[in-house]
Amino acid sequence: MSFYTTLGQVPRKRHVVFRKPDGGLYAEQLVSTEGFSDAYSLVYHCHPPTLVTAIDAAYDIAPAIAVGRNMQHRLLQGFSVIPADDYLESRVPVLVNTDCHISLAAPRKSMTDYYFRNAGADEMIFIHQGEGTLRTMYGNIPFGYGDHLVIPRGVTYQLAFTTPVNRLFIVESFAPLRLPKRYVNKSGQLLEHAPFCERDIRVPCQLETHDEKGDFLVKIKRDDMIWPYHFGSHPFDLVGWDGCHYPYAFSIHDFEPITGRLHQPPPVHQTFETPGFVICAFVPRLYDYHPGSIPAPYNHSNVDSDEVLYYVDGDFMSRNNIKPGNITLHPTGIVHGPHPGAVERSIGAKETKELALMVDTFRPLKLTIQALAIEDPGYFRSWTF
Repeated sequence: MSFYTTLGQVPRKRHVVFRKPDGGLYAEQLVSTEGFSDAYSLVYHCHPPTLVTAIDAAYDIAPAIAVGRNMQHRLLQGFSVIPADDYLESRVPVLVNTDCHISLAAPRKSMTDYYFRNAGADEMIFIHQGEGTLRTMYGNIPFGYGDHLVIPRGVTYQLAFTTPVNRLFIVESFAPLRLPKRYVNKSGQLLEHAPFCERDIRVPCQLETHDEKGDFLVKIKRDDMIWPYHFGSHPFDLVGWDGCHYPYAFSIHDFEPITGRLHQPPPVHQTFETPGFVICAFVPRLYDYHPGSIPAPYNHSNVDSDEVLYYVDGDFMSRNNIKPGNITLHPTGIVHGPHPGAVERSIGAKETKELALMVDTFRPLKLTIQALAIEDPGYFRSWTF
């Protein structure tokens, strides 16, 4: 994130003596990005964060690719992913390339006996169903339906659910996940025309300080491997931190849509960007108000991007027979557009109640074995009837 935040106790200056009540020193840690050249935070531990006591055998979780070169419109039935008790085991990769992995997850239980750290990717976890608290070394963030949880790489966290039914849409980004450049000024502040602002972004609160020693398992992901590390001190032992690198939440319900007299292109719905892809949010909004406008989107050629839509709720006016949790993939090189009847249905309509996310990737996406297991194989013919 671009704006400075602080929580808990920090010393008056950086890199100075900062003592505990018993006279010992707190352990300062710099969490920095792009070496020392971009966003960073300084965090203060009760114990050195380097107390590794054991490392268990690493195991491979690389996505199993079923279709490496795709030139077909696809529909995946996301709610067909079978729930699992464990959070990491519930994560099912469905669409991947060298810039991002898109996964679905349906965890039934909270993370209680281990912590997780993605050392190779920023994560955006969209909460489709469920409630709870994102617990992190930086503090806690309550979450619920419609929240994007943005967790930068290197952040140790747990998901604590208060609900037994939880459905998540997860995007792992191998480049930093940022706010759109056109919405941010030179000082890093969101501009007046942006569809959301800093007031909509929820930063960590309720700092947990666990001044504890023992055996604490942190599963660290990097290069499609999980490395089970055991630490001698609690990963949530911070007494304070400050800086611009931290997790946060942003609700899709706080996105203010940009509308016009004629149909607006998808970039007006953008929420996040990287060099390799963008993420957008489609929310309830008034339709175009030119007297001759056609609210349904026009036919579109993806010349240089694969388009993924994740359907959340509402009436998806451009598609027929779409259900919540469905994912459509419209790849580079094939025209896609509104389903039969959608254009006529949209003429004269005043508003839409749809909720959806879109991920446009600039490199082709591959489908996993798990994706084919939940595919509707006839989707590519859905424009002919």
